[in-house]
Amino acid sequence: MKHFYRPNYRIVRLWTKFWIRSGGLNPFGRFAMRMAALFTAPHKSRVRLAYLADSGYIAPSVIVDHDELTLGRHVFIDDGCILFKRQGTGKMVLADEVKVFRQVFMETGTGGSLFIDEKASIHPRCQINAFHSSIHIGKHVMLAPYCCLYSYNHGVKPGMLIVDQPLESKGPIVIGDGAWLGVGVIVTSGVTIGENAVVGAGSLVTRDIPPDSIAAGNPATVIKKRQDIPA
Repeated sequence: MKHFYRPNYRIVRLWTKFWIRSGGLNPFGRFAMRMAALFTAPHKSRVRLAYLADSGYIAPSVIVDHDELTLGRHVFIDDGCILFKRQGTGKMVLADEVKVFRQVFMETGTGGSLFIDEKASIHPRCQINAFHSSIHIGKHVMLAPYCCLYSYNHGVKPGMLIVDQPLESKGPIVIGDGAWLGVGVIVTSGVTIGENAVVGAGSLVTRDIPPDSIAAGNPATVIKKRQDIPA
């Protein structure tokens, strides 16, 4: 069994605070992030590093290829994430205290944009693609691992290879404040999930989910209201 070594707590605290204040997306900032995390165990143990400086914590292995990226205060982006702009215009905004865990892929382009509001958390291996229409993820939203949000689809008309057909969209995706999407939920374009709604694991969401509802299935349908659950 491999154990994570931690030296004297006071020394670690001083070391971490010294380096985290120089963190950023430039080469020296990446080096500073690596040094800041040197004595902190990986994954969720490193969330606390984001609160030690306004610039937050962006793991050195994160790939950022996006010239319209805006990061709020105390943002946490974990190992292996990719933030990418493919073509055209497409802003990506992560507001204050957003947490993005391991190996999340986020992409904008061709008129799409992505906004993740304050204190939302995106868990490992989610995929969020905003093309032609926007994706808005509200405050305190929780996306469990392997969720997929696509604000577009490929055309499927006959007589033409699908790869050659233009992308299509039914409109933006909106995830209301406080909503929770379980493991592996897929959300298609044109869908609004209301505030404080819950979507069960493995669901395919193709139409709107009202606020304070619990939905599940393929396609997802409302199975009860949260207020019907005994306190």
